[in-house]
Amino acid sequence: MSQYTGKWSSRAVRQQFFDFFREKDHTFVASSPTIPFDDPTLLFANAGMNQYKSIFLGTVDPHSELSKLKRAYNSQKCIRAGGKHNGASTHPISCDVFNTSQTWRMSARTRITITFFEMLGNWSFGDYFKKEAIQYSWELLTKVYGLPEDRLYVTYFEGDPANGLGPDLEAKQYWLDQGVPEDHILPGDSKDNFWEMGATGPLREIHFDRIGGRNAAHLVNQDDPDVLEIWNNVFIQFNRESDGSLKTLPAQHVDTGMGFERLVSVIQDKRSNYDTDVFTPVFAKIQELTGARNYTGKFGAEDVDGIDTAYRVIADHVRTLTFALSDGGVPNNVGRGYVLRRILRRGSRYARKKFGVPIGSFFSSLVPTVIENMGDVFPEITKKYDDIKEILDEEEESFSRTLDRGEKLFDQFATRAAEAGIKELNGKDVWRLYDTFGFPVDLTRLMAEELGLGINEAEFEEAQAHSKEASKGAAKKETADVVKLDVHDLAALEKNDSVPKTNDDAKYGIGNITANVKAILYNKEFVSSTKDIPAGSTFGVLLDKTSFYAESGGQEYDTGNIVIDGVADFEVSNVQTYNGYVVHTGSLKYGDLEVGNEVISSYDELRRWPLRNNHTATHILNFALREILGDHIDQKGSLVAPTKLRFDFSHKAGIALPDLSKIESLSIDWIKKNVRVYSKELDLPTASKIPGLRAVFGETYPDPVRVVSLEFDVEEMAKDIENPKWRGTSVEFCGGTHVAKTGDIKHFVITEESGIAKGIRRIVAVTGHEAAEVTRQAQEFEDRLKALETLDGKAKDAALKTLTVELGQSDISVLKKADLKDKAGAIRKALDKQIKEKEAAANKKALEDFGNYFKDNADALAYVAVVDVDGNAKSLQGIATAARKASKAIYVFSHEPGVKKVAHVNFVSPDLKAKGVDAREWAAKVTDILSGKAGGKEDSAQGVGTETHKIEEAVAAARKYIESFA
Repeated sequence: MSQYTGKWSSRAVRQQFFDFFREKDHTFVASSPTIPFDDPTLLFANAGMNQYKSIFLGTVDPHSELSKLKRAYNSQKCIRAGGKHNGASTHPISCDVFNTSQTWRMSARTRITITFFEMLGNWSFGDYFKKEAIQYSWELLTKVYGLPEDRLYVTYFEGDPANGLGPDLEAKQYWLDQGVPEDHILPGDSKDNFWEMGATGPLREIHFDRIGGRNAAHLVNQDDPDVLEIWNNVFIQFNRESDGSLKTLPAQHVDTGMGFERLVSVIQDKRSNYDTDVFTPVFAKIQELTGARNYTGKFGAEDVDGIDTAYRVIADHVRTLTFALSDGGVPNNVGRGYVLRRILRRGSRYARKKFGVPIGSFFSSLVPTVIENMGDVFPEITKKYDDIKEILDEEEESFSRTLDRGEKLFDQFATRAAEAGIKELNGKDVWRLYDTFGFPVDLTRLMAEELGLGINEAEFEEAQAHSKEASKGAAKKETADVVKLDVHDLAALEKNDSVPKTNDDAKYGIGNITANVKAILYNKEFVSSTKDIPAGSTFGVLLDKTSFYAESGGQEYDTGNIVIDGVADFEVSNVQTYNGYVVHTGSLKYGDLEVGNEVISSYDELRRWPLRNNHTATHILNFALREILGDHIDQKGSLVAPTKLRFDFSHKAGIALPDLSKIESLSIDWIKKNVRVYSKELDLPTASKIPGLRAVFGETYPDPVRVVSLEFDVEEMAKDIENPKWRGTSVEFCGGTHVAKTGDIKHFVITEESGIAKGIRRIVAVTGHEAAEVTRQAQEFEDRLKALETLDGKAKDAALKTLTVELGQSDISVLKKADLKDKAGAIRKALDKQIKEKEAAANKKALEDFGNYFKDNADALAYVAVVDVDGNAKSLQGIATAARKASKAIYVFSHEPGVKKVAHVNFVSPDLKAKGVDAREWAAKVTDILSGKAGGKEDSAQGVGTETHKIEEAVAAARKYIESFA
């Protein structure tokens, strides 16, 4: 396949790139993750050069494998879903996916724009430069892939007088040498042909004309969909100095990139990335799942029913999500997590709106197709399917419960605008869709554009700013202003038949319920309306029924919203129960509430998920403690929070690591068994007879009491209440919320085991995403320990000290931390031995050199030398002591590598002292050159200088001074 036939498969295109550069003596370097945990400046890996940044900036560890690279190639996984360079952002609105929905319009770039893409790249690190890079790119495109030379156009940097840069005629000549016609070699300005991100340099682009049979030079870099850039040669040859000037780098590098999907579209002779076999397998799966019509490749107004657009959005988004989640990304409300959540929500809405399919597990059904087609190149995605599926389903299911209400409310807003003859939505309404229903603003914009509407941006910004200020105030008051009912409040409520005790049966369910406002409590007064309550104030709301879980039994409260759609939104920040009355504490985001209002009670499902995980995991831990440590284990307290669980229990001594390992392993086994979790109310006397039942000693339980068990149905237990086999599982009295099956917990890691009182121990553990994160952090420490082995001396010592401190402060697995501490301890022991031996050897040699000098130079006035003892002042003093014993004068210097420090010590022999030599005056001559400080007595002085590059000059000055007394 060496001719331009359009018959190459995408796999063959990628493999040929790999084969070509391997034959050119390049080393394959696996793609770095799309989630750059070690680079806070990036939301996502967005270019092939990201993982080589330390080489380009000259900060690479000289002992690392990366530092040994001269030539490299790979296919880097990239995500671009935001502003320039995909910079980090923590604000949930500031980084619209694809720079709003315009990307999906019929524009010049729509046919090639994708969120996840592969960047094929080859690099030279101080090895070859412009000539070879240009030669390789031309050879691969024209000789190997067989692209017609007359359709290729190349650019070179035209220069920039403002920065003192002339045109890159060298590169132009190299293109001419390849046989490129001069009218296909085009100058480009600094906007198109000069790139900056750390180290800087000019670009040499290659563009391809899809049409052919014409001169398309005037269309290069003009955003024409049929004349597109396919290859970037970045020649890194300058550094931007602090004064803004450009300085040539001592080592010059080549960073090249070629969008894989774009290249495939050119080689397969397709006008769009989406028409290639990169996407067609995913399209086929979408069609299979939805029964939709075939994909026809239409854009903009031609895509009348929007089906083709839906195919593209969903296929693109599932690729992005598959790779981001397999690399450790998690959808949430901050930074990259929020971008991932928006991507999923946008795709979910397309699935339901255009394909009419129920959402809840749609995206996870497409992931196997992505894995099947890309798992051989990126094997990491094949190992994470279960995790990816759980995260996607969890997020999708949560969004599905608000999508109906959100779209219904959007329709109301759109209708209101149409009736008023306005062509834009009220910005406050758009903010409410985000704030209440989690509708990403770019999704609302997309929905508005479908109806020919815009958004009042000024109103939107104002509503957003107001909400942020209100949230700050609410956060400060959240703890202090929890509304409580005292004995007098409760007495008043008991007498008020219009305010019944709250029915909270729905707290175990999923979804929203309709309820009625029965009371509003503000400043210890029951009021009928919120109209007289100052904005931003915290107050309490009582409903006749609720879906919220009030704090109880160690489990934290739910948060969420009590809403009248489009009218009022009460943000619930705390939920407590007092003698059957459930008080929802919070503040109004907008609108007003009145007693008697019908509202929707809606807890935050994404907060409830980890609470469920951690509560069931607490039961599992309780069971495991009894099994491993014995029946004496009694619960003394617990906390079930979204981010962790904490369990206090009776036990006389700290738990040995082997037992702790067994406890953690047994807990993980229960999660892997993925058994069902059952719950049912039984009468208290009967339930109390269940063998192995775990209950808190001294706790008073209601009758009937709720029983929660793993694996065995409570109804089955009730029929044979004293069967000893029930002891083989976890059975507890519990009123909390739990997972449906133990596998939902995903993982379990113990992060703390400690004593909190005499005979009371505490275990802290994490599950789910938090467990995955602490496992990732532990792996980072493991990798850093391995990297330490390549260091030596003081560099190793400093790195080991830093790692040891950070390890001690980390919240990773107790077991893993102990293992890592043992490994670090072994390294420390070996290093200290090595340092001690090295110091001893260096000291011995230094003393031998001193002695040999006077053997060979018996009449010498003094021994003046640079000594190889790594700046160790004690070693220099050792030489001074030897000199004192031998009545010989010395001045010795030593420089600590990597540190701007020169230690120096002198000694004046009695005969020279008699001649007027003063050690302090001698040291002053040195200090004048080395800077720093020095001091001492007449016969001996020492100091530390900072001008390390002047050490030889200082030695010369020391010799000159002493020789003046000859």
